Amino acid sequence: MKLDYSMCAITPTEYKDLIRQVVYHKVGHAAAIHLYNRKKCLPSVPFKIVIKQTNCSHNQTSGHHAITRDHFTAIVEGGSLIHSQPMTLIGSLLNEADPFRTAYEADMINLLVGPLAEAKHVALRDNECFNKNLITVNVLNNYGGSSDLEKVYEYLEYFGKDVRQQEEKLTELFNQAFQFIESRVHWQAIERLAAYIFSNMKNIIHFEEAIAVLDGNAIVVEQTKQDSSEKKQSLQNSILT
Repeated sequence: MKLDYSMCAITPTEYKDLIRQVVYHKVGHAAAIHLYNRKKCLPSVPFKIVIKQTNCSHNQTSGHHAITRDHFTAIVEGGSLIHSQPMTLIGSLLNEADPFRTAYEADMINLLVGPLAEAKHVALRDNECFNKNLITVNVLNNYGGSSDLEKVYEYLEYFGKDVRQQEEKLTELFNQAFQFIESRVHWQAIERLAAYIFSNMKNIIHFEEAIAVLDGNAIVVEQTKQDSSEKKQSLQNSILT
């Protein structure tokens, strides 16, 4: 689950907004991997969140920093049931005749939640409406979802070659992902982990740390509040330099 924005140059303010979008995107993935899988009684799947930033190039002609989207990459490593869990374990936990189907569906929902989280964050930031009538599967391409959708369509091959059947399955899973993101509890968990990342400015957020924040661990959340004011300035400096 990799987000690599590599389009045109943008201003420092736009870059700051972009960083927030990307963070919400990957936090959406992380939240779904942990909370959706747990809700469905699926095995816990370890993951880690990796943030990579490089120095911004300088535009000698204009005298301004030419910040491009190549300068920020976010990755959620791991988290896939298909690639990390024995299907016999999933089948025994759920008494499922087809554990592959269960795993594929969960992984696809987790992929879809990422760009949906970014879309909801942007809508709230811009004081715009966020509802299922405005957000479609294809719209997710506008929120860093191209690679997510590519993987989702690859997974849909498991459900048969019939295009209409695949589209029906995709609509079903998209609706479930949308319901997940619209849950007040789930969205609060996403906001909590996003705030934690901004406050701590770590390059890697490990599995145990991420789920503690998502679950609202009181000690972790309180530490985040104590550190937020000091590290907020660090974040701003890293963006503008």
